[in-house]
Amino acid sequence: MAKTPQTYSNHAMMQPLWHYVAFPAATVFLTYAISMAARSGSIVRGAMFVLFGAGAVATVWASRTMALTLQNRIIRLEMQLRLKEVLPAPLTERAKALTLGQMIALRFASDAELPGLVERVLKGELTSRKEIKQAVKDWQADYLRA
Repeated sequence: MAKTPQTYSNHAMMQPLWHYVAFPAATVFLTYAISMAARSGSIVRGAMFVLFGAGAVATVWASRTMALTLQNRIIRLEMQLRLKEVLPAPLTERAKALTLGQMIALRFASDAELPGLVERVLKGELTSRKEIKQAVKDWQADYLRA
């Protein structure tokens, strides 16, 4: 079955295991741990409940953060290589000023429109990720977001 063509309006992804299972379960566990700590009658036992609950939330959150950090590093490397291939030499040098957020937004642009968009970003015409993504006309899908 073919995937729905990706566009600006539908490119944001939900990760069901993270958004609907892992993080909610860890949050419920922390809430339960706090209520058990309040009823335990022992400071040590109560502290252990809260520690395990907070540890569960921290572990789940850290796993998501690490995956996104790694993905962003990969996107940055991919875009640095792509910019070297696609942009003219003077613009390639200036493109080193692009922020990670700008590169992440620019990755959706086709090779043909990338030089023009980079120029607009560097001139300050497009400042936010949202503006950059909305300026993309020939959307290149990314279905592998973490």
